Amino acid sequence: MDTGDTFAQLVRLMHRLRAPGGCSWDAEQTHESLKPYFVEETYEALEAIDSGSDLGLQEELGDVLLQVLFHSEIAGERRAFTIDDVVEGLSSKLIRRHPHVFADGDAETPEEVARNWTRLKLEERKASAAPGQQPSVIDGVPAALPTLLKAHRLGEKAAGGGFDRASADDMRSQVDTGLTRLDAALTADDDQQSELIIGELLLSLVDLSRKIGVNADTALAGGLRRFEKRFRLFEARFAGREVSDIDAGELENAWKKTDDQG
Repeated sequence: MDTGDTFAQLVRLMHRLRAPGGCSWDAEQTHESLKPYFVEETYEALEAIDSGSDLGLQEELGDVLLQVLFHSEIAGERRAFTIDDVVEGLSSKLIRRHPHVFADGDAETPEEVARNWTRLKLEERKASAAPGQQPSVIDGVPAALPTLLKAHRLGEKAAGGGFDRASADDMRSQVDTGLTRLDAALTADDDQQSELIIGELLLSLVDLSRKIGVNADTALAGGLRRFEKRFRLFEARFAGREVSDIDAGELENAWKKTDDQG
C-alpha cells in the first residue's frame, strides 16, 4: 500500500468514526473541545524528540496527524474546508515559498532561504490585507505561545525581515547593561523598575541565545531537567530530617556535592 492509499484509508476511518453509528465520543467533538488535545499531543511529540525515541516520535506524530484529520473532518461537515483543501494549500505554499527549488529563485544558504520565506510571506499578507491594513514581519506569532518561545519567534521573525542587525557581542553588551541597571534598581528598592528591567534582560538573553544558534526555550528545558535531577539527589540527602533544622552551611555543601554527581 503506497502513501496515497494509506492516507486515503486514514481519512475514511476518520469519516467513519464521526458518521452515524460510529463513535459517540468522536461524534460530539468540536474544534473548541479538541483544543486541549491538540496542545497536549504537540508537547508529547516534543518530548519524544527530546527522548531520542524513533518509535515514540512515530506514535506521537500519528497523534498530531489525528488532530489535523479531526479538525478537517469537522470543518468538512459544515462545508468550510476538507483535508484535501488542507493538503493542496500546503503543497501550493511549499512550492510558492521555495522558488529557488521550483522556479528561478536564488537562495544558496539557509539564511537566504529564511529571508526569502519571510519576504514572500509578507508579500502574500500585503496582497490579501484589507484596505489600510499594514501587515508586519512579526505577524503570525500566536498570542498563547509560551512566553520564552514567543520571544524567540518574535526575534527570529524580526531578523528574517532584516530589522535585527545587532551582533552577538552587541547583545552580550546589552545583557551587561541590563544587569548594571538591575543592580541600581535593587539598591533603590524599586520593585516596579526591577520588574521592567528583568523583562528587558530576559529578552536580551533570548536574543543573545538566538544570535549564537541556541533556542532559549530548549536551553531552559534542558536546564530544568538538570535542576530536577540535581534537586532530587540533594533532597535525598536529608530524607527523614526537618529542613528547618538543617544548618545553611550544610545545605550549601550538600548542593555543591550534587553538582558533582549531576
